[in-house]
Amino acid sequence: MEEAYYRQLVKRYLDKQVSDDELEVFAHLLNEGKLDKYLAEAMSNDDFVSDTSSADNKALPPTILKKRYWLNYAAAASILLCLSVGFYFYRRPQKQYLVKNNIIKNDFLPGSNKAVLTLANGSKLSLTGGNKGLLARQGITAINKKEEGRVEYRPGTEALAANQAAATLYNTVSTPKGGQYQVVLPDGTRVWLNTASSIRFPTTFTGNDRQVEISGEVYFEVAKNKNKPFIVTSGNQKVTVLGTHFDINAYQDEGAVKTTLLEGSVKVSNGNNIVLLKPGEQSQLSTENKLTVSDDIDMDEVVAWKNGFFQFNKADIQTIMNQISRWYDVEVKYEGQVQPGHYYGKISRNVNASKVLKVLELSGMHFTIEGGKIIVK
Repeated sequence: MEEAYYRQLVKRYLDKQVSDDELEVFAHLLNEGKLDKYLAEAMSNDDFVSDTSSADNKALPPTILKKRYWLNYAAAASILLCLSVGFYFYRRPQKQYLVKNNIIKNDFLPGSNKAVLTLANGSKLSLTGGNKGLLARQGITAINKKEEGRVEYRPGTEALAANQAAATLYNTVSTPKGGQYQVVLPDGTRVWLNTASSIRFPTTFTGNDRQVEISGEVYFEVAKNKNKPFIVTSGNQKVTVLGTHFDINAYQDEGAVKTTLLEGSVKVSNGNNIVLLKPGEQSQLSTENKLTVSDDIDMDEVVAWKNGFFQFNKADIQTIMNQISRWYDVEVKYEGQVQPGHYYGKISRNVNASKVLKVLELSGMHFTIEGGKIIVK
């Protein structure tokens, strides 16, 4: 039954008879490689080319019919070529995919592991490139570059740390547009910084809690310590945890601070407004300081950036272009009225901007690169 359904779906697609819902299913199955066999049959199996239901086909010999289906198959194959990088885009209502031959003369390279470390005395160290090993010492804490894209803080013993409590020093790790980085904090908490983000933290956690401050987007895997809550401040929001995995998106151009819980539990507060999140939930703090909670969240979409992907589920074009602007460090401008629509897709962040834009054009959008800017038409 499954094979019969796949054959029928492919045939309806090649006959341009698919409905919007069938097109959505077709895109998913094509992306998973489940339709390759049946698309190949379209040019080799006469059963696929003997449809004489249309008036046009009744007058054509089988060889011409096969050629017609081959052209349809070639169009499908061109889509498959785009999808082979793990990405597809579509928008409703839409009857077919169109690939524009958009020539990109000036491309943009993807972001990479780069950041700046600001020490307690204000001096700055580049974390981009260079050799592994000791970068600096802050009080009793050694700062080591472990590998490309990751820096680790190693404090002294607890007893020594207690004696140094009065001399707590603060460091900041920040990424520029087009940068990302990982930091292991003094307590073992692992932190991933997205592009254009920062985290400020003490080089030793010696008090009754572990407080850090962030901007941009940061993913946390907090080391468990029942005696020292981990507190993250971002603007007017405070998140308190003991040990958990969560993501905070606090970009100012996103319209809301979004805190998404993947594991454990967290308390999100804004003044007297307090919510407790369970795994799979997301709090949203609006610019009007309204705090709400949603459980209709795509976890894969939230952490896709950490895993090296762009991923969208019902995203609008402005949200998509905000991410592209930050990751490729490029200005985005719009010409004409932006059409409303929800977009779905996934693609590696390690490709040039032109590849992302070309696949976005499957949705009917048009892009040009002029004067070092991406123009959305």
